[in-house]
Amino acid sequence: MTQQNTRSGIMLMILATLILALQDGISRHLAEQYNVYMTVMIRYWFFAVFVIALTSRKKGGIRKAAATTQPFLQIARGLILIVEICVMIAAFTILGLVESHAIFTIYPLIVVALSGPILGEKVGWRRWSAVAVGIAGMIIILRPGNGVFSIAAIIPLISAALFAIYSLLTRYVSRKDSTETSFFWTGIVGAIAISVVGVWFWEPMTPADWGWMLMLCIMATAGHWTLIKCYELAEASALQPFAYFQLVFASLVGIMLFGESLKLNVVVGASIIVLAGLFTLLRERRQR
Repeated sequence: MTQQNTRSGIMLMILATLILALQDGISRHLAEQYNVYMTVMIRYWFFAVFVIALTSRKKGGIRKAAATTQPFLQIARGLILIVEICVMIAAFTILGLVESHAIFTIYPLIVVALSGPILGEKVGWRRWSAVAVGIAGMIIILRPGNGVFSIAAIIPLISAALFAIYSLLTRYVSRKDSTETSFFWTGIVGAIAISVVGVWFWEPMTPADWGWMLMLCIMATAGHWTLIKCYELAEASALQPFAYFQLVFASLVGIMLFGESLKLNVVVGASIIVLAGLFTLLRERRQR
């Protein structure tokens, strides 16, 4: 990878985090007005159409993209991700964007903790220490000893755990399947699974909210495409630290558009989690 490619990849990663943060803001707005399953279902319909259009243009077409020796793992990935998205959007409506994203930042450390049993990777004491520090940061956010702990705070934590498992399974299937194949299965499995549930929760939408839904679909697609592109240009270890910009952008959206507040314990706890995550990434890069 050239320095120019790495720089371009980093810029695209920052752009992707901005798009995804705005997407989360629209998701929160729609989920407050309509059923979560319906809004996610429409979004996935658009996503599936995009995946089919993208893969059909490449050599080998859809048949090549769908070819895998790990169909059950690919289906599991798709199902886990669709559940994670529904859980996280529910967290937005209950806790808000700021606190939900602050807790969600623990997911890279959950990946580290589970990489041993799932991927068979060796996790040394330094990484375990980073995981422990990250958990301490999460406890600061939750404040369980001050009588203000909300059971709702577990919702984004569940989302983080699901996304960590999804990330590990994605890494596992990548040993045999291409990124294009995993991307195809993610979109198709997710669209089918959420449609089975979402059609029973259909609600009429106002013309204005259909406009917001169209914007959500476009941003979701643009976010996925931008992420794919940035990982084509630069190594994941160089890009991952900049993924934390999504916490910054999502917090700004929550504060400016939804009137959320930025509590001191959330700032301190999220900062600790981010630093612990960056430490694990630095260790991984040095070992490579």
